[in-house]
Amino acid sequence: MRNQIDLLATVTVLGVLEQAYFVLQVIYARRKYKISPPETRGHPEFERIFRAQANCSEYFPIFMSLLWVAGIFFHQGVAAACGLMYLYKRFKYFQGYSVAAQGRLGPLYTSALLLWLLLGLAVAGLLAHFLLSRSSAWTTVLVWPRQLLGAW
Repeated sequence: MRNQIDLLATVTVLGVLEQAYFVLQVIYARRKYKISPPETRGHPEFERIFRAQANCSEYFPIFMSLLWVAGIFFHQGVAAACGLMYLYKRFKYFQGYSVAAQGRLGPLYTSALLLWLLLGLAVAGLLAHFLLSRSSAWTTVLVWPRQLLGAW
């Protein structure tokens, strides 16, 4: 069982560590600009760091859900690769937003595209699992890419 979810678990832990890093950056910015909780307004750099962390946190549950469903029902390796790319783009998003609001746009669009891709993989895997019988011609159409990736 472990070898069927090891890549997903690894991406999950990396994602949690990334979220912790973002939170630490907010803490450091609060100290640097002397902004005590629960205040969320202040120096523009603090506000950008705070918003970048909040935005990343808002999307994290969606990412985790799609990562695991796509990984279990479609293909673990493909989902984990998408997950790693998503985490990298979210890191670039955080870095870009911390410097200037416009710096977030490219990584934001790419990370959104990766979420849509994970959603598509999850839906395809669930459709193959629930709706199609083994003898159906449609099963062959949907399962064939999974069989090709199975050797990967």
